[in-house]
Amino acid sequence: MPSLKVIRKRISSVKSTQQITKAMKMVAAAKLRRAQDAATQARPYADKLSAQLGTVASRVANADSNPLLAVRDEEKTVDLILVTSDRGLCGGYNANLIRRCDQFLAEKSDVNVRLTVIGGKGHSHYTKRDVPIHEEHTALVGGPGHQLAVQLGTRVSRDYAIGATDAVYVLYSKFQSAISQVPTIAKLLPVTREEEATGDGDLVDYIYEPDPATLLGKLLVQYINTLTYRAFLEAIASEHAARMTAMDSATSNASDMMDRLTLEMNRARQAAITTELMEIVSGAESLKG
Repeated sequence: MPSLKVIRKRISSVKSTQQITKAMKMVAAAKLRRAQDAATQARPYADKLSAQLGTVASRVANADSNPLLAVRDEEKTVDLILVTSDRGLCGGYNANLIRRCDQFLAEKSDVNVRLTVIGGKGHSHYTKRDVPIHEEHTALVGGPGHQLAVQLGTRVSRDYAIGATDAVYVLYSKFQSAISQVPTIAKLLPVTREEEATGDGDLVDYIYEPDPATLLGKLLVQYINTLTYRAFLEAIASEHAARMTAMDSATSNASDMMDRLTLEMNRARQAAITTELMEIVSGAESLKG
């Protein structure tokens, strides 16, 4: 059995750790509220933009001539954008994303996958495993933002338009609730007809300025940027939710550990007292003899 000094030192260490995890939980909860609001508010905009895209596409006679709508017969080179976090201590958040990414890479083993990694955890994982990384973005203060979404959206749209890639996917953690985040793969390009909402274009005849074909091209670029930014917002909310849940569990586990250590300390103290009493009684009996 460990000595009383060792047990007291462990209790003090666990108590200090508990204070840290409790503070991290509170910080994550505060950030989660803002991140959740941002992710929730982005959904109606993305849905409405999708509806407008479908409405405009239905009024362009040669909409299929737009390179972002062209569907390749075969995928030879694809872009995959993996969104992880820069920091850990968020449970299985990064592990689940990396596991899903490994599964995707295995499914596309006969395809050239250009991996774009967002976040230090994903970059560290694949760098150690010698997986080629086409583009990386790490140490992002506050997580990936709108500027990075526009940068990536513009780049993947340009590469797809010139035929450098045949499809673009983004892998992120979709926020459902504080205790549920689902690794999700969304296909950004090509923009298929199934993804274009019909909207109310059949009921209302709009006057377009500029012409519908030009407007469609601008909407497609905006659509890709918006979907990328939406994935970033979902990922940030999921990260804070996962960290809050993990720190809550760590705080509870620390309390349970302190209770066990306290019980162990009391038993050790009782055993020490009993041993001392037995020695005193034995000494007294020896003196009587």
